[in-house]
Amino acid sequence: MTTSSPAPTALMANAIRALAMDAVQQANSGHPGMPMGMAEIAVALWSRHLKHNPANPHWADRDRFVLSNGHGSMLLYSLLHLTGYDLPLSELKNFRQLHSKTPGHPEYGITPGVETTTGPLGQGLANAVGMALAESLLAAEFNQADASIVDHHTYVFLGDGCLMEGISHEACSLAGTLKLNKLIALYDDNGISIDGHVEYWFGDDTPKRFEAYGWNVIRDVDGHDVQAVDAAIASAKRADKPTLICCKTVIGKGAPTKAGGHDAHGAPLGAQEIAATREAIGWKWEPFVIPQEAYAAWDAKPAGAQREAAWNETFARYRAKYPQQAAEFERRAAGKLPADWAAKAQAIIAGANERAETVATRKASQQAIEGLAAALPELLGGSADLTGSNLTNWKASKPVRAGEHGIQWGNHINYGVREFGMSAVINGIALHGGYKAFGGTFLTFSDYSRNALRVAALMKSPSIFVFTHDSIGLGEDGPTHQSVEHVASLRLIPNLQVWRPADTVETAVAWTQSVEHQGPSCLIFSRQNLPFSPRSDAQIANIAKGGYVLRDWNDEIVARKVILIATGSEVELALAAVEPLAQQGIAARVVSMPSTTVYDRQDAGYREGVLPKGVRRVAIEAGVTDFWRKYVGLEGGVIGIDTFGESAPAGVLFKHFGFTVEHVVAAAKAALE
Repeated sequence: MTTSSPAPTALMANAIRALAMDAVQQANSGHPGMPMGMAEIAVALWSRHLKHNPANPHWADRDRFVLSNGHGSMLLYSLLHLTGYDLPLSELKNFRQLHSKTPGHPEYGITPGVETTTGPLGQGLANAVGMALAESLLAAEFNQADASIVDHHTYVFLGDGCLMEGISHEACSLAGTLKLNKLIALYDDNGISIDGHVEYWFGDDTPKRFEAYGWNVIRDVDGHDVQAVDAAIASAKRADKPTLICCKTVIGKGAPTKAGGHDAHGAPLGAQEIAATREAIGWKWEPFVIPQEAYAAWDAKPAGAQREAAWNETFARYRAKYPQQAAEFERRAAGKLPADWAAKAQAIIAGANERAETVATRKASQQAIEGLAAALPELLGGSADLTGSNLTNWKASKPVRAGEHGIQWGNHINYGVREFGMSAVINGIALHGGYKAFGGTFLTFSDYSRNALRVAALMKSPSIFVFTHDSIGLGEDGPTHQSVEHVASLRLIPNLQVWRPADTVETAVAWTQSVEHQGPSCLIFSRQNLPFSPRSDAQIANIAKGGYVLRDWNDEIVARKVILIATGSEVELALAAVEPLAQQGIAARVVSMPSTTVYDRQDAGYREGVLPKGVRRVAIEAGVTDFWRKYVGLEGGVIGIDTFGESAPAGVLFKHFGFTVEHVVAAAKAALE
C-alpha cells in the first residue's frame, strides 16, 4: 500500500470514491460507479468554480448545482459533507435508510444543498434549464448598468441515460434557442448504462447534436484530469451560449476489476473489491474515515462566507441607490407575496362575480391572469405552442426572446411543442425562485408531462400547470384529444392540488388559491362556454374549501332528498336537474366540487355539513366513474364516461354519453330506490 500522501486533488477525489463505495456497501444498495468516475470532475467544479456558501444554502446569488444523473447521489452527499454543509458523517453512514438525509436519490427539502429532486433521468437537466432561464430573466429585470446583483451559473452533471431520455432534447433545444449562456452541463461520457456498453443502443454523435441545438461544445475532455476539466469550465463561462463539456471517464474508476463495466453501475462493489480499490488508489483509512488534510482541502465555508459577504456589500449599495427594486428582489427571492396580495386577490374574485359572464373557463382563466399580472410582477406564463387555445397570455405580456447581449426580459415563454420539457422547466424556475411560473397545454397532453407533475408534487414546488380542453366538450378533434381519465388520475398524485372550476368565479378562486399554495397546482379548464352561477358571499368564500353547497334543497320537500355532486361543465347540468326532481317530490342539493384534493383536506365537520351522512348522492363528471365512488359509495350513482370519446360536435357528444337532465333525474331516482 502507498504510504505517502497523494497530491491534494487526488486526495480530494479519492475521498469521494471512498465515501461512495463505503456508503453503498454499508447500505447494500446504491450506485458507486458514477461517483467514482466523476470524482475529478467534481473536484474541478466544486473546489475551483462553484459559488456557494455551505453555511447558507439559500443565498440568492449562489450557483445552482443539479445532479441530473441522480442515481449517483453519493457523489452529491459526499460533496455536501466534505465542503461543510449540515450533513454529518452519520447521515452518510445512514445512506438509503428510513428518514435519513441521504435518500437513494437526491430529494429537495430533505438534504441541505440539494437544489432539486432527481432520479428520473433527464429531468434534472430540464430543471437546470429552468434555473438558468430564471437567472437570466432576473438579471435582465433587476441588474443595473452600475450594479449587478444577479450573476450566477447553473451547473448540471448528466450521463448517457439523461441524454437518451427524450426530455433532454426538449429542454436543451429550448436552452440553445434562448442562448442561456449561464448554463454549463458536464457530461459523464463513460459509455456504460445498466445493460452494458451503450454503443449498441446509443450511437448518437452527441457533440454534433448539441452543436445543432446552438450550444457551445467542448469535446474530448479527460474527465480524470482536474486541470483539463478546470480549463473547460473556465472556457465555458466565457461563452455566449450554453455549454456542454464532454468528459471522457471510466465508470467505477479505481476499482481494479469492476471499473469500466456495468457491474460498477448499480450494485455494491463487495468487500474484496473495495479492499483492492483502497490498495489501488492508496487510500489507507478505514471505512468512513476521512483525513483532516482532505477535509481542509474541501472546506468551502471560509470562501463561501467571503463570497456572500461581498455580495451583501454589493446589494447594500444597490439598495441605497435602487430601494424599490431591492425591496422587490428581496420579497421575490424569499418567495413572499406582495403585502396587498389578499386585497387584490379578493378584487379579482369580486370582479369576476360582478361581470357575471358566460364564457369558457379557459377564457375565465385568461381574465384572472389579467388581474394576477397586475398584482404579481413575478408572474411568468407560457404555453406549449397552444397560447391562442390555452389563453395563457394577457394584454401586457411580453414574449421571452434571445438577444444579442443576453436574454431579453419577458414574462411569457413560447415553449414550443414540448409538454414534458415545459413542465420540468417550470419546476426549475419555481425552485430557483423569483418567479411564479405557469404553463399551459391541452389536458390530454398531461400524459406527456406526467412525471414532471409527479416530481413537482414530491418536491412541493410551487409550479402551476394549466390544462384546457378538458373533456368531450372539446368536440370534433375526437378521442385522441378528449380527456376521460386524466382528471381522476391527476387527483391521485399526492400533494398535487387539482382544480376543475365551473365558471368565472370558481376560476378566479382556483387561480388565487394556486398562487398561494405551497406546492404544485393543476388548473383544468373547458373549451366551451359555461354559464355563470350567482352566489352569496358565504358561498364564494367556501369555494376555497374545494367543495361547497351551491344550491340547497327545498325544505318544503321532506320525503326524499338527494345530493348532486358535480365539477366543471357538469355543474350546469346538476343545477338544471333540481326543478325536474322537485316536481317528482325529490329535494336536490347541488354541491360544486371544483377541487376534491382541497375538499378532502377540510375538517370532518365541514365535510359533513356539505355531504351529510345518510343522504344518497349522485356524482356527475365527464370522465371515468370509479373515482367518484369514494364520495357516493356503492349505493350512489355516477354519471360519467368509462369509454373513450367520439368525434362529433360537443352538444351531440354530451347527449350521446348521457349528460342530459333526463339521465340525471333517472340516476337520482335510482339512487333513492
